Amino acid sequence: MRTLHRVLLFGWACALLAPAGHAQDWAKARVEQSPRHRETVTIQHDGRSLQAFVAYPEASSRRPVVLVIHEIFGLSDWAQEVTDELAAAGYVAIAPDLLSGAGPNGGGTASLGGQTAVGRAINQLPKEQITADLNAAADWALKQPASNGKLYVVGFCWGGGQSFAFATQRQKLAAAFVFYGVPPANDAMARISAPVFGFYAGNDQRVSGTVPATIQAMKDLHKKYSSVIYDGAGHGFMRAGEQPDATPANAKAREAAWAKITQVMGR
Repeated sequence: MRTLHRVLLFGWACALLAPAGHAQDWAKARVEQSPRHRETVTIQHDGRSLQAFVAYPEASSRRPVVLVIHEIFGLSDWAQEVTDELAAAGYVAIAPDLLSGAGPNGGGTASLGGQTAVGRAINQLPKEQITADLNAAADWALKQPASNGKLYVVGFCWGGGQSFAFATQRQKLAAAFVFYGVPPANDAMARISAPVFGFYAGNDQRVSGTVPATIQAMKDLHKKYSSVIYDGAGHGFMRAGEQPDATPANAKAREAAWAKITQVMGR
């Protein structure tokens, strides 16, 4: 219960950090202008209809799959934009809308009508459903002709915590990338088999303050964990670092983090 309470509080804190209106028109425009093939698919599993945004690389060979876990803002324009960016870097990228079915008439993020409703719906998602949705999206993508069978996961904010948690559940995971997300409980960490890479902001003690204990816990469990804290960056720097009014610190952190994850995954 203590861990669940921490996750719920973390989710609401992420929502409170959102800029007014959380406008992402710039991200939407970039997706619309993308030359890559993109599609929204419906994945059936366990009696659920899961919607997912998929972007494919322009490549002549099979490529790794990257499972993208959105922020507490749901499958937003930016979540789709960063998914397309991963495709541009050479990966089959899939971002499931974990709010599928939570909106009116079975809709997802777009049907909920605002950040307050989206944040409330996310914090009501059953843990088992999140894991099942992520596994279903990953399994679907791995079966596509463009996939080479290798799977990575990356998550941001609330999704960063879910990326860490997914690593405790999914075997044969190449690596997990955790962006400013809280860690799972130590007993859950014991189930991790993949390397975990954490990316945190210097001006985000609420989350970055968990890093020293995470380093020690992963070390004690003989797990591979690498972390970096970017001085001057704020929570959400992967989104904030590319928006039109990005601060130099956020932009620098985003550039460095992007270079790191693509280096780990290979081109």
